Amino acid sequence: MAEINVVPYIDVMLVLLVIFMITAPLLTQGVKVELAEADAKPIEDDAKRPLVVSVEADGTWSITYDDDRTQQVDAEELLLKSAAIIQNNPGIPVLIKGDKGVVYDRVVQAMVVLQSAGAPSVGLITQPPEPAARR
Repeated sequence: MAEINVVPYIDVMLVLLVIFMITAPLLTQGVKVELAEADAKPIEDDAKRPLVVSVEADGTWSITYDDDRTQQVDAEELLLKSAAIIQNNPGIPVLIKGDKGVVYDRVVQAMVVLQSAGAPSVGLITQPPEPAARR
C-alpha cells in the first residue's frame, strides 16, 4: 500500500509562510501626503505607469516609479533619476503628489527640475473632495 508523506510539504509551506510574513511589510512603503481636494478626471486605465514625485509636508522630495519603491531625493538626484526614467520610457506620465500644507514654491521647484529632465508635461495628483463638500 502506497502512502504520500506530507511532512516535507508542510515544512516547505511553513518556510514560505515565514518568508511572506517578513517581506510583506517591506513591500508597502510610501510617503504620507495629504492631497489637495479637487474634482478632477482620473487618468486613463491604459496609460503607462507614471513617474510620481511626492512633495512631503516638510518640503522633502521622494520619487516613486514602477516597482513602487519610494526613495527620498534631493534636486540633483531627482534630475538624474527622472531624466533616465523619461529617456528610457518615452511618453511616460509624470505626476507630482504635493501635500496640501507644503509651501507652493517646493512644488514649482520640483516641476522645474522635472521639465529640465525632459518631461514634456507634468500633472498634479489630487484627492476627490468629500461627498458633503460637493455642491
